[in-house]
Amino acid sequence: MDFELNDEQRMLSDSAARLFTDRYTFETRIAALKSAEGWSRDLWSAMAEMGLLGIGLPEAHGGLGGTGVETMIVAEAVGRALVVEPWLATVVLAGGALRHGGSAAQQEARIPRIVAGEHVMALAHGEPGLPRYATDARVTRATRVGEHWTLSGRKQAVLHGGSADELVVSAQTDNATALFLVDARSTGVRRETVTGYDGVPVSAIEFAAVDAELLGDAGDGATVLARVLDEATAALCAEAVGAMAETVDLTIDYLKTRQQFGVALGSFQALQHRAVDMFIQVELARSMAIHAALSTDAAAGERALNVGAAKVQIGKAGRMVGQNAVQLHGAIGFTAEYKVGHLFKRLTAIDALCGDSDHHLAAIARTGGLPELA
Repeated sequence: MDFELNDEQRMLSDSAARLFTDRYTFETRIAALKSAEGWSRDLWSAMAEMGLLGIGLPEAHGGLGGTGVETMIVAEAVGRALVVEPWLATVVLAGGALRHGGSAAQQEARIPRIVAGEHVMALAHGEPGLPRYATDARVTRATRVGEHWTLSGRKQAVLHGGSADELVVSAQTDNATALFLVDARSTGVRRETVTGYDGVPVSAIEFAAVDAELLGDAGDGATVLARVLDEATAALCAEAVGAMAETVDLTIDYLKTRQQFGVALGSFQALQHRAVDMFIQVELARSMAIHAALSTDAAAGERALNVGAAKVQIGKAGRMVGQNAVQLHGAIGFTAEYKVGHLFKRLTAIDALCGDSDHHLAAIARTGGLPELA
Protein backbone atom coordinates (compact mmCIF):
# COMPACT_ATOMS: atom_id res chain seq x y z
CA MET A 1 0.00 0.00 0.00
CA ASP A 2 1.41 3.40 -1.02
CA PHE A 3 0.70 5.74 1.86
CA GLU A 4 2.38 9.02 2.74
CA LEU A 5 1.63 11.42 5.58
CA ASN A 6 0.88 15.04 4.80
CA ASP A 7 2.89 17.86 6.39
CA GLU A 8 0.61 18.22 9.41
CA GLN A 9 0.61 14.48 10.03
CA ARG A 10 4.39 14.31 9.81
CA MET A 11 4.60 17.17 12.31
CA LEU A 12 2.27 15.28 14.66
CA SER A 13 4.37 12.12 14.30
CA ASP A 14 7.61 13.98 14.97
CA SER A 15 6.14 15.85 17.95
CA ALA A 16 4.77 12.72 19.60
CA ALA A 17 8.02 10.81 19.05
CA ARG A 18 10.07 13.69 20.44
CA LEU A 19 7.85 14.03 23.53
CA PHE A 20 8.17 10.37 24.46
CA THR A 21 11.89 10.22 23.62
CA ASP A 22 12.61 13.25 25.79
CA ARG A 23 10.17 12.65 28.64
CA TYR A 24 9.41 8.93 28.79
CA THR A 25 12.40 6.68 29.13
CA PHE A 26 11.99 3.05 30.15
CA GLU A 27 13.13 4.01 33.64
CA THR A 28 10.43 6.70 33.75
CA ARG A 29 7.84 4.07 32.87
CA ILE A 30 9.05 1.72 35.60
CA ALA A 31 8.79 4.54 38.15
CA ALA A 32 5.26 5.34 36.95
CA LEU A 33 4.23 1.69 37.28
CA LYS A 34 5.36 1.74 40.91
CA SER A 35 3.38 4.89 41.76
CA ALA A 36 0.03 4.86 43.55
CA GLU A 37 -2.03 5.24 40.35
CA GLY A 38 0.29 3.18 38.17
CA TRP A 39 0.89 6.02 35.71
CA SER A 40 2.34 9.52 35.59
CA ARG A 41 0.23 12.66 35.96
CA ASP A 42 3.24 14.70 34.83
CA LEU A 43 3.42 12.91 31.49
CA TRP A 44 -0.36 13.17 31.17
CA SER A 45 -0.05 16.96 31.49
CA ALA A 46 2.76 16.97 28.94
CA MET A 47 0.59 14.97 26.52
CA ALA A 48 -2.17 17.54 27.04
CA GLU A 49 0.21 20.43 26.35
CA MET A 50 1.28 18.72 23.14
CA GLY A 51 -2.35 18.32 22.06
CA LEU A 52 -2.29 14.52 22.07
CA LEU A 53 -5.40 14.31 24.27
CA GLY A 54 -7.45 16.18 21.68
CA ILE A 55 -6.73 13.90 18.73
CA GLY A 56 -9.98 12.63 17.21
CA LEU A 57 -12.20 14.72 19.49
CA PRO A 58 -14.51 17.36 17.93
CA GLU A 59 -12.97 20.75 17.21
CA ALA A 60 -16.29 22.40 18.06
CA HIS A 61 -15.76 21.43 21.70
CA GLY A 62 -12.03 22.05 22.03
CA GLY A 63 -10.64 18.91 20.44
CA LEU A 64 -8.19 18.83 17.55
CA GLY A 65 -10.33 16.67 15.26
CA GLY A 66 -8.56 14.36 12.88
CA THR A 67 -9.28 11.01 11.30
CA GLY A 68 -8.25 7.47 12.12
CA VAL A 69 -4.86 8.29 10.60
CA GLU A 70 -4.06 10.89 13.26
CA THR A 71 -5.13 8.45 15.96
CA MET A 72 -2.91 5.82 14.33
CA ILE A 73 0.09 8.17 14.44
CA VAL A 74 -0.29 8.84 18.15
CA ALA A 75 -1.01 5.19 18.94
CA GLU A 76 2.16 4.04 17.19
CA ALA A 77 4.22 6.50 19.24
CA VAL A 78 2.45 5.29 22.39
CA GLY A 79 3.36 1.70 21.48
CA ARG A 80 7.03 2.47 20.87
CA ALA A 81 7.38 4.18 24.24
CA LEU A 82 5.21 1.65 26.11
CA VAL A 83 3.11 4.49 27.48
CA VAL A 84 0.94 3.26 30.35
CA GLU A 85 -1.07 6.47 30.77
CA PRO A 86 -4.87 6.33 30.08
CA TRP A 87 -4.81 7.66 26.52
CA LEU A 88 -6.68 4.68 25.05
CA ALA A 89 -9.19 4.60 27.91
CA THR A 90 -9.94 8.33 27.97
CA VAL A 91 -9.47 9.61 24.43
CA VAL A 92 -10.29 6.60 22.24
CA LEU A 93 -12.79 4.54 24.27
CA ALA A 94 -14.69 6.95 26.54
CA GLY A 95 -13.94 9.90 24.24
CA GLY A 96 -15.18 7.92 21.26
CA ALA A 97 -18.43 7.14 23.07
CA LEU A 98 -18.86 10.85 23.79
CA ARG A 99 -18.08 11.77 20.19
CA HIS A 100 -20.47 9.29 18.60
CA GLY A 101 -23.20 9.10 21.24
CA GLY A 102 -23.15 12.21 23.36
CA SER A 103 -25.24 15.33 22.98
CA ALA A 104 -23.61 18.68 22.24
CA ALA A 105 -24.09 19.69 25.89
CA GLN A 106 -22.51 16.47 27.16
CA GLN A 107 -19.54 16.92 24.85
CA GLU A 108 -19.09 20.57 25.79
CA ALA A 109 -19.11 19.71 29.50
CA ARG A 110 -16.33 17.12 29.19
CA ILE A 111 -14.20 17.33 26.05
CA PRO A 112 -12.43 20.63 26.90
CA ARG A 113 -11.42 19.15 30.27
CA ILE A 114 -10.24 15.92 28.62
CA VAL A 115 -8.11 17.90 26.18
CA ALA A 116 -6.63 19.92 29.04
CA GLY A 117 -5.70 16.75 30.93
CA GLU A 118 -8.09 17.60 33.77
CA HIS A 119 -10.67 14.84 33.29
CA VAL A 120 -9.85 11.14 33.08
CA MET A 121 -12.57 8.84 31.78
CA ALA A 122 -12.94 5.10 31.21
CA LEU A 123 -15.35 2.82 29.37
CA ALA A 124 -16.93 0.20 31.63
CA HIS A 125 -18.43 -2.50 29.45
CA GLY A 126 -17.11 -6.02 30.13
CA GLU A 127 -19.25 -8.08 32.50
CA PRO A 128 -18.98 -11.39 34.33
CA GLY A 129 -20.91 -13.94 32.29
CA LEU A 130 -21.11 -11.73 29.20
CA PRO A 131 -19.79 -13.44 26.06
CA ARG A 132 -16.33 -12.19 25.20
CA TYR A 133 -16.24 -9.10 23.01
CA ALA A 134 -20.04 -8.68 22.95
CA THR A 135 -21.47 -5.21 22.26
CA ASP A 136 -24.47 -5.50 24.54
CA ALA A 137 -24.89 -5.44 28.32
CA ARG A 138 -26.79 -8.10 30.24
CA VAL A 139 -25.72 -8.01 33.88
CA THR A 140 -25.77 -4.27 34.55
CA ARG A 141 -29.32 -2.90 34.57
CA ALA A 142 -30.58 0.65 34.16
CA THR A 143 -33.85 1.68 35.79
CA ARG A 144 -35.69 4.86 34.99
CA VAL A 145 -37.21 6.75 37.90
CA GLY A 146 -39.10 9.74 36.56
CA GLU A 147 -36.58 11.80 34.62
CA HIS A 148 -33.60 10.09 36.23
CA TRP A 149 -31.77 6.78 35.81
CA THR A 150 -30.08 4.48 38.29
CA LEU A 151 -27.63 1.66 37.56
CA SER A 152 -26.98 -1.59 39.36
CA GLY A 153 -24.54 -4.28 38.32
CA ARG A 154 -20.89 -5.14 37.94
CA LYS A 155 -18.20 -4.47 35.36
CA GLN A 156 -14.79 -6.10 35.03
CA ALA A 157 -11.44 -5.44 33.35
CA VAL A 158 -12.11 -1.69 33.06
CA LEU A 159 -8.95 -0.09 31.71
CA HIS A 160 -7.83 2.67 34.10
CA GLY A 161 -11.16 2.45 35.89
CA GLY A 162 -9.55 3.09 39.26
CA SER A 163 -8.22 6.52 38.25
CA ALA A 164 -11.22 7.66 36.22
CA ASP A 165 -13.13 10.73 37.30
CA GLU A 166 -16.11 9.62 35.25
CA LEU A 167 -17.23 6.39 33.63
CA VAL A 168 -19.12 5.59 30.44
CA VAL A 169 -21.13 2.52 31.46
CA SER A 170 -23.13 0.16 29.25
CA ALA A 171 -26.36 -1.11 30.79
CA GLN A 172 -29.50 -2.97 29.80
CA THR A 173 -32.73 -0.97 29.79
CA ASP A 174 -36.16 -2.47 29.20
CA ASN A 175 -35.62 -2.44 25.45
CA ALA A 176 -31.94 -2.34 24.56
CA THR A 177 -28.36 -1.61 25.60
CA ALA A 178 -27.73 2.04 26.43
CA LEU A 179 -24.72 4.05 27.56
CA PHE A 180 -24.65 6.16 30.70
CA LEU A 181 -22.34 8.68 32.33
CA VAL A 182 -21.53 7.97 35.98
CA ASP A 183 -19.47 10.01 38.42
CA ALA A 184 -16.85 7.48 39.50
CA ARG A 185 -16.81 8.88 43.02
CA SER A 186 -20.55 8.60 43.55
CA THR A 187 -21.99 6.82 46.55
CA GLY A 188 -22.74 3.27 45.45
CA VAL A 189 -19.70 2.93 43.18
CA ARG A 190 -17.08 0.51 44.49
CA ARG A 191 -13.82 -0.03 42.61
CA GLU A 192 -11.16 -2.70 43.03
CA THR A 193 -8.02 -2.11 40.97
CA VAL A 194 -5.21 -4.48 40.10
CA THR A 195 -2.34 -4.31 37.63
CA GLY A 196 -2.57 -6.34 34.44
CA TYR A 197 0.42 -8.41 33.35
CA ASP A 198 1.29 -5.68 30.84
CA GLY A 199 1.41 -3.05 33.59
CA VAL A 200 -1.90 -1.34 32.77
CA PRO A 201 -4.24 -0.82 35.79
CA VAL A 202 -7.62 -2.56 35.40
CA SER A 203 -10.61 -2.45 37.71
CA ALA A 204 -13.67 -4.40 38.74
CA ILE A 205 -16.47 -1.93 39.47
CA GLU A 206 -19.76 -2.49 41.26
CA PHE A 207 -22.76 -0.18 40.95
CA ALA A 208 -25.47 -0.18 43.61
CA ALA A 209 -28.43 1.99 42.57
CA VAL A 210 -26.06 4.71 41.30
CA ASP A 211 -27.39 7.90 39.72
CA ALA A 212 -26.57 7.99 36.02
CA GLU A 213 -26.99 10.31 33.04
CA LEU A 214 -28.14 8.80 29.76
CA LEU A 215 -25.53 9.31 27.03
CA GLY A 216 -27.36 10.27 23.83
CA ASP A 217 -30.40 8.16 22.97
CA ALA A 218 -31.46 5.07 24.88
CA GLY A 219 -31.55 2.76 21.85
CA ASP A 220 -28.14 3.63 20.38
CA GLY A 221 -25.84 1.98 22.90
CA ALA A 222 -24.92 -1.19 21.00
CA THR A 223 -24.38 0.71 17.73
CA VAL A 224 -22.16 3.30 19.38
CA LEU A 225 -20.24 0.60 21.23
CA ALA A 226 -19.60 -1.35 18.03
CA ARG A 227 -18.11 1.71 16.36
CA VAL A 228 -16.06 2.73 19.38
CA LEU A 229 -14.64 -0.78 19.77
CA ASP A 230 -13.74 -0.88 16.06
CA GLU A 231 -11.90 2.43 16.41
CA ALA A 232 -10.16 1.22 19.56
CA THR A 233 -9.14 -1.97 17.75
CA ALA A 234 -7.63 0.09 14.93
CA ALA A 235 -5.73 2.16 17.51
CA LEU A 236 -4.49 -1.01 19.20
CA CYS A 237 -3.24 -2.29 15.85
CA ALA A 238 -1.18 0.88 15.43
CA GLU A 239 0.07 0.66 19.02
CA ALA A 240 1.19 -2.90 18.33
CA VAL A 241 3.10 -1.76 15.25
CA GLY A 242 4.96 0.77 17.39
CA ALA A 243 5.73 -1.87 20.01
CA MET A 244 6.91 -4.36 17.37
CA ALA A 245 9.10 -1.78 15.64
CA GLU A 246 10.74 -0.92 18.97
CA THR A 247 11.21 -4.63 19.70
CA VAL A 248 12.95 -5.20 16.36
CA ASP A 249 15.19 -2.15 16.84
CA LEU A 250 16.25 -3.32 20.31
CA THR A 251 16.88 -6.84 19.03
CA ILE A 252 19.04 -5.69 16.12
CA ASP A 253 21.05 -3.42 18.44
CA TYR A 254 21.56 -6.37 20.79
CA LEU A 255 22.70 -8.64 17.94
CA LYS A 256 25.22 -6.00 16.87
CA THR A 257 26.74 -5.59 20.31
CA ARG A 258 26.44 -8.96 22.07
CA GLN A 259 29.43 -11.17 21.27
CA GLN A 260 29.75 -14.93 21.18
CA PHE A 261 32.88 -16.86 20.14
CA GLY A 262 34.65 -13.53 19.77
CA VAL A 263 32.27 -12.07 17.18
CA ALA A 264 28.94 -10.18 17.26
CA LEU A 265 25.84 -12.35 17.25
CA GLY A 266 24.64 -10.37 14.25
CA SER A 267 27.42 -11.84 12.15
CA PHE A 268 25.70 -15.24 12.14
CA GLN A 269 23.63 -15.64 9.00
CA ALA A 270 20.88 -17.68 10.67
CA LEU A 271 20.27 -14.88 13.17
CA GLN A 272 20.28 -12.29 10.38
CA HIS A 273 17.53 -14.27 8.67
CA ARG A 274 15.51 -14.31 11.88
CA ALA A 275 15.84 -10.55 12.20
CA VAL A 276 14.75 -10.06 8.59
CA ASP A 277 11.69 -12.25 9.16
CA MET A 278 10.78 -10.10 12.19
CA PHE A 279 11.16 -6.93 10.14
CA ILE A 280 8.91 -8.34 7.41
CA GLN A 281 6.20 -9.10 9.97
CA VAL A 282 6.37 -5.52 11.25
CA GLU A 283 5.93 -4.12 7.74
CA LEU A 284 3.01 -6.46 6.99
CA ALA A 285 1.42 -5.38 10.27
CA ARG A 286 2.02 -1.71 9.45
CA SER A 287 0.19 -2.05 6.12
CA MET A 288 -2.78 -3.64 7.86
CA ALA A 289 -2.79 -1.00 10.60
CA ILE A 290 -2.91 1.71 7.93
CA HIS A 291 -5.78 -0.09 6.23
CA ALA A 292 -7.64 -0.30 9.55
CA ALA A 293 -7.07 3.40 10.26
CA LEU A 294 -8.38 4.36 6.82
CA SER A 295 -11.46 2.19 7.42
CA THR A 296 -12.66 3.79 10.66
CA ASP A 297 -15.06 6.09 8.81
CA ALA A 298 -16.35 3.38 6.47
CA ALA A 299 -19.78 1.74 6.68
CA ALA A 300 -20.22 -0.57 9.68
CA GLY A 301 -19.80 -3.86 7.80
CA GLU A 302 -16.75 -2.77 5.83
CA ARG A 303 -15.21 -1.16 8.91
CA ALA A 304 -15.61 -4.27 11.05
CA LEU A 305 -14.24 -6.54 8.31
CA ASN A 306 -11.15 -4.43 7.61
CA VAL A 307 -10.37 -3.76 11.25
CA GLY A 308 -10.89 -7.43 12.11
CA ALA A 309 -8.54 -8.54 9.34
CA ALA A 310 -5.91 -6.13 10.64
CA LYS A 311 -6.30 -7.46 14.18
CA VAL A 312 -5.76 -11.03 12.95
CA GLN A 313 -2.51 -10.07 11.22
CA ILE A 314 -1.38 -7.96 14.18
CA GLY A 315 -1.92 -10.84 16.59
CA LYS A 316 0.08 -13.22 14.41
CA ALA A 317 2.89 -10.72 13.89
CA GLY A 318 3.05 -9.72 17.55
CA ARG A 319 3.51 -13.30 18.69
CA MET A 320 6.19 -13.98 16.09
CA VAL A 321 8.14 -10.80 16.79
CA GLY A 322 7.86 -11.07 20.57
CA GLN A 323 8.82 -14.73 20.77
CA ASN A 324 11.80 -14.32 18.48
CA ALA A 325 12.99 -11.21 20.29
CA VAL A 326 12.98 -12.97 23.65
CA GLN A 327 14.74 -16.00 22.18
CA LEU A 328 17.41 -13.93 20.43
CA HIS A 329 18.08 -11.96 23.60
CA GLY A 330 18.40 -15.06 25.73
CA ALA A 331 17.80 -14.83 29.48
CA ILE A 332 17.86 -11.01 29.55
CA GLY A 333 14.70 -10.99 27.44
CA PHE A 334 12.72 -12.34 30.39
CA THR A 335 13.92 -9.86 33.00
CA ALA A 336 11.74 -7.09 34.40
CA GLU A 337 14.66 -4.67 34.06
CA TYR A 338 14.78 -4.91 30.26
CA LYS A 339 12.29 -3.38 27.86
CA VAL A 340 11.87 -6.31 25.46
CA GLY A 341 10.01 -8.45 27.97
CA HIS A 342 7.62 -5.58 28.70
CA LEU A 343 7.02 -5.05 24.99
CA PHE A 344 6.15 -8.72 24.52
CA LYS A 345 3.71 -8.57 27.43
CA ARG A 346 2.01 -5.54 25.94
CA LEU A 347 1.79 -7.20 22.52
CA THR A 348 0.17 -10.22 24.17
CA ALA A 349 -2.33 -7.97 25.95
CA ILE A 350 -3.13 -6.09 22.74
CA ASP A 351 -3.97 -9.38 21.03
CA ALA A 352 -6.55 -10.08 23.75
CA LEU A 353 -8.07 -6.59 23.88
CA CYS A 354 -11.16 -5.83 21.76
CA GLY A 355 -11.20 -9.34 20.33
CA ASP A 356 -8.27 -11.68 19.86
CA SER A 357 -7.17 -13.18 16.55
CA ASP A 358 -9.47 -16.19 16.88
CA HIS A 359 -12.49 -13.99 17.55
CA HIS A 360 -11.89 -11.75 14.55
CA LEU A 361 -11.08 -14.68 12.27
CA ALA A 362 -14.39 -16.30 13.23
CA ALA A 363 -16.20 -13.01 12.60
CA ILE A 364 -14.65 -12.76 9.14
CA ALA A 365 -15.69 -16.34 8.45
CA ARG A 366 -19.30 -15.52 9.36
CA THR A 367 -19.35 -12.82 6.69
CA GLY A 368 -18.65 -15.49 4.07
CA GLY A 369 -15.05 -14.54 3.55
CA LEU A 370 -13.68 -17.78 5.00
CA PRO A 371 -15.06 -21.19 5.94
CA GLU A 372 -15.82 -21.16 9.66
CA LEU A 373 -14.05 -23.88 11.63
CA ALA A 374 -16.10 -26.16 13.86
